[in-house]
Amino acid sequence: MSDMNRTETAILGGGCFWCLDAVYRNLEGVKEVVSGYAGGHVSNPSYEQVCAKTTGHAEVVRVVFDPATISYADILRIFFTIHDPTTKDRQGADVGPQYRSVIFYTSPEQGATAREVAAEIAGQGLYPDPIVTELEPSPDFWPAEPEHQDYFARNPWSGYCRAVVAPKVAKFRKTFSHRLRERAA
Repeated sequence: MSDMNRTETAILGGGCFWCLDAVYRNLEGVKEVVSGYAGGHVSNPSYEQVCAKTTGHAEVVRVVFDPATISYADILRIFFTIHDPTTKDRQGADVGPQYRSVIFYTSPEQGATAREVAAEIAGQGLYPDPIVTELEPSPDFWPAEPEHQDYFARNPWSGYCRAVVAPKVAKFRKTFSHRLRERAA
């Protein structure tokens, strides 16, 4: 495969996958975003099973990106900006192990980069509490059901999207406006 066709994959959990999905779909260099589940012990879990907190899975997004356009480190810097990496097993009102902050790295190089970026973010003093993001080797990834894919774009009127997802997307667009995907007119 030539360098021009090379992609990398990031698997990230930072609360409800609808929020991460909505942000990364707008990021330049991103080729694909799939909401799903990872880190548990049940094969091909359902949303209901994951929400029951018995599978060990986190809600995650699998982000396939072009490293010639955006680096894995920058993918992670955005990740640390759009969720609270200091709360164990929760994001706002979403509570449970499925909402944990986790980076599933797909190579030793990604693992090293994740540790470096987490230390960089911690050193910037952006958060008053310590970062509790878990760093683990990539396990099996299970795509979520179709209704969870691109949820924000399809349901912008829903209460959760208006109250939780939209503010995170707005923060991303403001903070990383230079990284937004070009939109066709």
